[in-house]
Amino acid sequence: MGPVAVAVVLPVAVLVGLMVGLLAIGITMAGIFLLVNVLPVLVVGAVAIGVGRRRARRRRELRHGGAGLAPLPGRQAALPRPDRVWAHAQQRFHRLRSDYAAFECDAMQVLRLPALADVTVPSTGRFVDAFAEAQALDTDAFPGPGHATAFVAAVDRAERAWRAAREAAERIRLSGLDPAERATVERIIKLLTTARDSDNEPERLAAYTRARAELTKLDAAGVLHVPLPAQAALDEAARGQLPA
Repeated sequence: MGPVAVAVVLPVAVLVGLMVGLLAIGITMAGIFLLVNVLPVLVVGAVAIGVGRRRARRRRELRHGGAGLAPLPGRQAALPRPDRVWAHAQQRFHRLRSDYAAFECDAMQVLRLPALADVTVPSTGRFVDAFAEAQALDTDAFPGPGHATAFVAAVDRAERAWRAAREAAERIRLSGLDPAERATVERIIKLLTTARDSDNEPERLAAYTRARAELTKLDAAGVLHVPLPAQAALDEAARGQLPA
């Protein structure tokens, strides 16, 4: 090859070599970029997909039982101790007994809810029967599981019957009385209110005397029933201050 040919070929060869070198460097840099930036993302994504699939498979196994694995049994709550259940029922019954006694001792409540003192009213009769049953089963100390279970059930029935009887009496109020009897009851309530609120002793005693006389007539005529505790409370109030 002559000098002229060498002079022409040599620059071309150098240029081609340079381009090949640059291409190789570019490919290498692209590979390094993919290795550093893209490959970790792909790895993390693959791991997340695998974990998600394993969790979904585990949930299906727990629900339906798979690969010979039975679902995990649920943890049962511990049953309450019978003596504690009985003690709680006894507290509820004593509160009920206090509420019933407070009603029977308050003539004002009896006049406003006469059906709650009348056992001929079905709801009141059912309550009195349920209350008597619970009262008969009440004991000072834990009576044993069988007796305690019966007492708890009786208290439940008595509480429900008391609520039902009060609701019925609230609805009835004085609707079962004729106009004259209703007017007499309202007059007695006003007299007892005067006797309770008055600071004048003669006025208080006069109001009490009139109220007590009219109330006795209504009770004797069977218009309404005044429990003995309410009558005793009124007698006691005549010697002191009428209850609120």
